[in-house]
Amino acid sequence: MIVSAGRLVALVCAAQVFVQLGAGYWPVLMPDLMQRWSLSNSEAGWITSAFYATYMVCVPVLVTLTDRIDAKRVYLFGVGCTIIAHLAFGAFADGFWSALVLRGLAGVGWAGTYMTGLKLLADQVDGKMMSRAITGHAASIGISGAASYVVGEWLAQAFGWRIAFSSAGLTALIAWLTVALAVPSRPPPAMPAGPAPALFDFRPVLRNRSAFAYSLAYCVHTLEMNALRGWGVAFLAWVALSTGNTNQLLSPAVVITVLGLLGTLTSVLGNEASIRYGRRRLVATAMGLSIAVAAVIGFAGSFGYWIAVGLIVLYGMIIWLDSSSLTAGAAGAADPARRGATLAVHSMLGYAGGFVGPLAIGWTLDLSGGMSLLGWGLSFGVIAALMAAALLAFIVIRPRALEGDRA
Repeated sequence: MIVSAGRLVALVCAAQVFVQLGAGYWPVLMPDLMQRWSLSNSEAGWITSAFYATYMVCVPVLVTLTDRIDAKRVYLFGVGCTIIAHLAFGAFADGFWSALVLRGLAGVGWAGTYMTGLKLLADQVDGKMMSRAITGHAASIGISGAASYVVGEWLAQAFGWRIAFSSAGLTALIAWLTVALAVPSRPPPAMPAGPAPALFDFRPVLRNRSAFAYSLAYCVHTLEMNALRGWGVAFLAWVALSTGNTNQLLSPAVVITVLGLLGTLTSVLGNEASIRYGRRRLVATAMGLSIAVAAVIGFAGSFGYWIAVGLIVLYGMIIWLDSSSLTAGAAGAADPARRGATLAVHSMLGYAGGFVGPLAIGWTLDLSGGMSLLGWGLSFGVIAALMAAALLAFIVIRPRALEGDRA
């Protein structure tokens, strides 16, 4: 079966919408489940980070395998794990350990789904089209991930949290069937002449300074993104409770949904700005702005719900600004024969940051005495300090621009 590049992009993006729809169910339901299961901030952070921990461990293996075997097979395995994880969470989760294990299984599923879907596209479009194809892929995931917060809240209120998680398994099943039936199988790109490179030898990838610089920046970018997505609802709920503004037109879940949609748009526009005005310039500007906002959001946002909402939305849009630009930078700077390994390293570093971010917030809150003005201020301040270190490294390494970018 022959599928045009445009139809392939549409199919993969549609599948990613369905498989990502359950992404926000744990963060949006976390405040309720923390009370139901008597979880500490650190325990809630561990459950959130378990997803990123297993992703980080599995993604180098699963994505690198797509350099040798059909990426479709790996993708279907990943979606299968996601289906089981969500259905089992809805049926069996009853406390810290069961939630930890099942969120970890969901991370394995995403390791075989996110960058694998990206690899399906990257191998079949030309260099000039790749940046926009990657942006479309990121946009589909961003829109679905944003919608998941309000959908998860609505399902839990209407049918209970167990039904909400189980429904995420069913939407992931739609994604599995879409790819299994509509996306053609395709062998990986031909290897160059001579002895085949070792499959899991990542040294050539790490020696690619340009790709590595984009991946290193992506590590801390994902750290702050997942810190915000993992704790944004809890922060806004605390501000609303502490200031007596609990009956707001925009609930915390709706705010994070709006943020995700605006962030997705910002990511697309940011990649276009990278092409037109310079990728390094865009990335460095976004990182600098995020440092400035993260340094004040926990302190200033604690004084009023609408102040917190405005700062959260502003911060999220700045975070998302360079999201597609970083991934497109790593993919475009990669050796085509090692693109799977490069995306594996890129994703592993990114989700290593994703693992640290929610934990950093939870630990800092507990160490500072719990949710308070000081606790939230210090928590976001830690994120700002880590981003400052990443910006310095990015400036020192100075990666190259991509084909089609303005120099």
